[in-house]
Amino acid sequence: MSKVTKRANRNKVTTWALWDWASAAFNAVVTTFVFSVYISNADLFGDDANTNLGYTMTAAGIFVAIIAPVVGQSVDRSGKRQKLIFVTTLITILATGGLALVRPDESYLWLGLLLLAVGNIAFETGSVVYNAILADISTPKTIGRISGLGWGLGYVGGIVLMLILYVGLIGPEVGWFGVTSDDGMNIRVSMIFCAIWTLVFSLPLMLTASDTPPKTTEKVGVIGSYKALFASIRHLWKKDRSLVWFLGSSALFRDGLAGVFAYGGVLAAAAFGFTSDEVLVFGIVANLVAGIATISFGYLDDRVGARPLILFSLGSMLVLGTIIFILHDAGQMVFWICGLLLCVFVGPTQSSSRTYLARIIPPGEEGEVFGLYATTGRAVSFLSPFMYSTAITLGATLTGSSKEAAAHFGILGIVLVLLSGFITFFFVRPNEVSNTEK
Repeated sequence: MSKVTKRANRNKVTTWALWDWASAAFNAVVTTFVFSVYISNADLFGDDANTNLGYTMTAAGIFVAIIAPVVGQSVDRSGKRQKLIFVTTLITILATGGLALVRPDESYLWLGLLLLAVGNIAFETGSVVYNAILADISTPKTIGRISGLGWGLGYVGGIVLMLILYVGLIGPEVGWFGVTSDDGMNIRVSMIFCAIWTLVFSLPLMLTASDTPPKTTEKVGVIGSYKALFASIRHLWKKDRSLVWFLGSSALFRDGLAGVFAYGGVLAAAAFGFTSDEVLVFGIVANLVAGIATISFGYLDDRVGARPLILFSLGSMLVLGTIIFILHDAGQMVFWICGLLLCVFVGPTQSSSRTYLARIIPPGEEGEVFGLYATTGRAVSFLSPFMYSTAITLGATLTGSSKEAAAHFGILGIVLVLLSGFITFFFVRPNEVSNTEK
C-alpha cells in the first residue's frame, strides 16, 4: 500500500471517528449528564418528570423502530449515505439548540421532551449510516481498533466538552458572558454550545461521506420495506440461525447499554442526591473511564475475539447494577464506585458487538446484515426507557412512596434488559463463527 493510500485511509478513519467525537454533545451532555438531569428534576418540572422522560423516549424508540426498515432499505437501494447523515445530523443539531428555549417551569416540560425525542430519532437514524461505514474503512485485522477508536473518541469528546461547560458555564456562580443559574440559563446556554460543537466536528463526515452504487431505482413503499425486512430475516434464519440469534441478542443488550448511560446521570441525582455540579463531575470521570477502557479493550478484541469480552462485560454489569439497587441507601460512594465500574464495560461491549458482527457477516452481505443490525437495534430501543419508567412506577406503588423516592428502582428495569440480552447471547453458537473470528 502506497503512502498516499495510507494517508487517505487515515483521513477517512479520522473523519469517521470525529463524528463520534461530535456526538458526545448529544450522548453525554444532552441525554445523560446535563439536560436529562435538568428536565427530570421534580422541583423544576414536577414529580412525574422523571417517568415522563422515560416514556417519551419509549415513544421515540417505537417511532425509530417503525421507520428504520424503510429508511435503511431506502439508503441501501439508492446508495445515498451522505444525504441521510447530513440531514439527520442537522436535525439533531437544531433540536439540541432548541433546548435552550426550555425554561425551568412545568409548562415547558413537554417542549423539552419533544425536542429530546426529535433529536434522538434523528441521531439514531444517522447512526445507521455511521455504523455501516465502518466496514468500508477497516480490515478484519483492524476493525476492533478502529471501532474502539470511534467509541473511545466519543467518550473523550464528552470529557472535553463537559469540562468546558463545567468551567465556563455550569460550575461558577457567574460564568462566561455573565451567565448564571437564574432561569436555568447556564443549562440553556450550554445547549447552544452543544449544538455548535456537534456542527463543527460532524461537518467533515456530513460533507464527505461517500455514497455507494445504487442497487436499484425501484421505489418500495412502507409495506414493501417490511416485506423485504422479513424476507431477509427468513433468508438468514435458513442460512445462519446463529447470526439471527446474535442480531436479536445484541439488540437487547445494546438497548440496555444505552439505558445505563442515558439514565446514569438521572439516577445519580434522583436516587443518590447528586447536585447538578456533582453529576457533571461524575460524567467527566465516567467518560474518562469509559474512553480508556473502550480503546484498550479494542486491542484486546483483536487478540482474543469479541465473544468472551461481551459475555464478561455483560455479566459484570448485571452484578454491579444489582449492587447499586441493593445498596442505594448506603450513600453516594456506592454510586461512585459501582457506577464507574459499570462505565468500564459499556463502551467495550458496544464496540465489540459491532466488530463481532463485522467478522461473522457472510462476504457480500455486509450492507444487508448491517442494515438488519441497525433495524433490530432500533426495533427494541423503547425497552430501556419503558422498563426504567415502569420499574419506578411499580416501585412507588409497592413501597407506597412517591416516584421521586422510588427512583432507584429504575436501575432494575435496565438490569432486566441487559439480562435478556445476556441470556439470549448463549444461543449464538461460537463454533459457527470461530472460523471468522480474528
